[in-house]
Order: sequence, then C-alpha cells, then structure tokens
Amino acid sequence: MQGARTEIRIGGTGGQGLILCAKMLAAALAADGRRVAQSQTYEPTSRGGFCKADLVVSSGEVDFPLATAVDHLVLLDQLAVKPSWPLLKEGALVIADERLCPKLPPGDDSRHHLPISRTALELGSERVANMVALGALVALSGICARGRIEEAVRKATPRGFLHLNLDALAAGFSIAAEPIPAAAS
Repeated sequence: MQGARTEIRIGGTGGQGLILCAKMLAAALAADGRRVAQSQTYEPTSRGGFCKADLVVSSGEVDFPLATAVDHLVLLDQLAVKPSWPLLKEGALVIADERLCPKLPPGDDSRHHLPISRTALELGSERVANMVALGALVALSGICARGRIEEAVRKATPRGFLHLNLDALAAGFSIAAEPIPAAAS
C-alpha cells in the first residue's frame, strides 16, 4: 500500500553533520510508524564538499527511495543551492542559514532565512548547527512531534554532547517561532 509521500533534503557541506541529522529524523519518523528511506551523497572531500541527506517519508510503502520532488529543503551552505533548487516542489518549505546561504533563487516557496549557524555559535559550537536546523525543520514543517525528535536525539547522541545537542534542538524550535522581519524574507 502506497501512502502520502513527503520528501526532505538537508543540504550543505561535508562535516556539518547533515547525515547524522537525517538519521535522527528518520528514527523519529519511524518511531511514529512512518516508513522512511534515507540516502546521502557527499563529494570525495570529507570537509567542505557538497553533501546532502535525503529522506522519503510515507505512511505506506516507499515506492522509490530517492528524492525527486522535495517538499522540505534545509540549506546550510550556499554550495547546496544549485544541486537542490531544481527538485523543489511548488510551495515547498525552504529553511536557509542566513549567514552561510544568503542568496536564494526566486521561487514559489515558503522561505525562512534563519540565524542557524549564528545560533549554534552562541551556544558555543558551530558544530551543532545541524541540531538547530533540525529543530527549525520539525517546528516549521510539523513532520513529527517535538517529543519524538528529542527522543531520537537522546538515543543517537553520545552522553558528553547530549545537553548541547538538546539545547541546540530547542534553539531551533525557538528561532522558527520568531517573527520574520518583512525585509528579510
């Protein structure tokens, strides 16, 4: 049985924790009883090359496991825009880091330029920008309950980083709730 299909792409550069972020989201969605196919691509350079993690989510069978028409796009670096933009569905949710991904092509999308990396830096480590973005994605898309994603982060995070990751996730929910200035959209 095939169910409603939702496609998510998290794009940026190697070393930003995009694949881990997607795996946590996939675990949260699976715990909700959804079927999830997760795939990733990264350039041969381990840091700085294009990286993406895609999820295809369905209430029934996932008939094709690769993203072809993206409903929710998270951009953590300008490098991810060009290969990701052509896959956007009309009206898609786009979340972009305002510092690392300042320029987006015109499009018919629901656009949110958020201070993702700046928020991570304020928490003490730019390495948790992926968790800030994950919180913002869940808050703005409603793809799963906040408790589900928190549970997935708890299970997948080493104890020494748990508080920082949970703080970053909560910060993502907070920045998603802030009103967007008219000139910023």
